[in-house]
Amino acid sequence: MSAANAAKASHGAPTVPGDDRLEELRQSTKTSFFGKLPIIKQLRIAVGWQKGMLVTGLILCGFFLLVAIFAPLIAPYGYSQIKDASGQAFPTQAAPSAEHIWGTTVGGFDVFSRTVWGARTAVIAIIVAVLCSIFVGVLLGLVSGYFGGWVDRVLVVIADAVYSFPSLLLAILMAIMISHGQSGLWAGIFSSGLSITVVYIPQYFRTIRAEVVRMKESAFIESARVIGASTWRIMTKHLLKNSTRTLPVILTLNSSEAILTLAGLGFLGFGIEPTAAAEWGYDLNRSVSDVTAGIWWTAIFPGVAIVLIVLGITLVGESLNDLSDPRLRTRKSAGEVIGSIEDTSVDPSTQKDAAEVVFTDPNTGDANEAPAANTVNKGDES
Repeated sequence: MSAANAAKASHGAPTVPGDDRLEELRQSTKTSFFGKLPIIKQLRIAVGWQKGMLVTGLILCGFFLLVAIFAPLIAPYGYSQIKDASGQAFPTQAAPSAEHIWGTTVGGFDVFSRTVWGARTAVIAIIVAVLCSIFVGVLLGLVSGYFGGWVDRVLVVIADAVYSFPSLLLAILMAIMISHGQSGLWAGIFSSGLSITVVYIPQYFRTIRAEVVRMKESAFIESARVIGASTWRIMTKHLLKNSTRTLPVILTLNSSEAILTLAGLGFLGFGIEPTAAAEWGYDLNRSVSDVTAGIWWTAIFPGVAIVLIVLGITLVGESLNDLSDPRLRTRKSAGEVIGSIEDTSVDPSTQKDAAEVVFTDPNTGDANEAPAANTVNKGDES
């Protein structure tokens, strides 16, 4: 018997001589600090299609994040550059070539450079919209769920009223109020980010409020009150920590909505000016007339960029949603579970099925299958 089995036997734990699989499983399941991080943790437990969706989404999101970070090194030209180093103007609507690998637009901008710089604008818009939405929605959800009463009723009514506004319409109104239709980089990002913040605060608010209402009468909350914990400590230390399980799913949905809203504003002419930053929606708006003339390169690359980044964020969100729901989470096969019933059963290779055992009739000499052990003879039935 090994040392591990001897130690377990000394504590009264049932063991199988020479079987160290349970101890190996315990050692393999010990995770480091990085293994407990949200995305890393989901990657460890995901299997099948869920893992494929999560990995694909993370690759797409990571790719655009790297492009946004290293845009000055990747893009050969600036987002508003229309002349080369010698001062010669770029040709307009030029087909892909060695100088401009994805061609140029009607304004003389390099399509490849505009697409690369547009990734940075998209990432900044996501960060602004998501951070503002989480901060306000989570705070209001904690206050409403914990205190209840008239505060809860007023906040719920306001959240329902705000949620009825279309996000794109609200984004257009805020863009007009903030920048009068056309804006620079930060004004355009904040107009789209704040519009998404206002619309998606109710989602965070309702999610956190429902969890707080469910948990505020729990035993551990009552214990915290008994020992004299302050209201702020209960809300932030106990309730907040245990009510944010579904936030990553909502976060990914809002991130994809931020991209689409920003692109919608640019396409409708209420987005960022081309000399202030590169934005995919504006480039699509300027390429509408090009498509009818057979100039496809000005529209295909910004459009594909929007589709890929939204697809990546959506795949991550869908996989996280499945993994957070035990009913949708894929389990491992029973054969991979240590300590299952087959470990304590008789080895099936050493036994023969009763239905497969044959015997020879002494009267006729014919080989027949033996009856099962629980078969009742006809003569016994009477």
